[in-house]
Amino acid sequence: MTFYPTERLALFIDGANLYSSAKGLGFDIDYKRLLEEFRQRGVLVRAYYYTALVEEQDYSPIRPLVDWLDYNGFMLVTKSAREYVDATGRKRWRGDMDVDLAVDMMEIAERVDHVVLFSGDGDFRRLVEAVQRKGVRVTVVSTVKSQPPMASDDLRRQADVFVDLADLADIIGRPARLPRVIQEAKANARAARGEQQEADVET
Repeated sequence: MTFYPTERLALFIDGANLYSSAKGLGFDIDYKRLLEEFRQRGVLVRAYYYTALVEEQDYSPIRPLVDWLDYNGFMLVTKSAREYVDATGRKRWRGDMDVDLAVDMMEIAERVDHVVLFSGDGDFRRLVEAVQRKGVRVTVVSTVKSQPPMASDDLRRQADVFVDLADLADIIGRPARLPRVIQEAKANARAARGEQQEADVET
């Protein structure tokens, strides 16, 4: 990634898309590290995070993340997810944030030099093109290393720079949580190795 210390940056994070990309690569995003990384790369003007929320649920697994982001330097943009039934009769939820993201990016384009879009959604290709016409450089962060690939080829071609999320895993990621059974098995194995080493020392 090419950044200049004096350039004004804005981050646009398509929450659902980034989550799916990171999950496909086997790690979780550490949003504190992500924010710190880009604060070091330029003058960070805004960091937007977009997600839809299911309001009727008593507990949403994304709620703690959303609350943390809201208090820790991110501009949170949410809307209520809409319920629908898919072809198999299962209840699903849909919440499209594309228009919200596009409006915010066009509005801020006059006040920044570089936009970083965390999404591989091909629907954003025209948005990226429009922002580039205003003189703003656009870096797209997604991945082609997951199965299936998450980055649209059209969006990759339009971006000034494409960064594969896999290449940022050591910088902004943390290992995905393993199931408790695997964690316990690994802990037991480490303990057993430690006991064996102690026995070897004693003998």
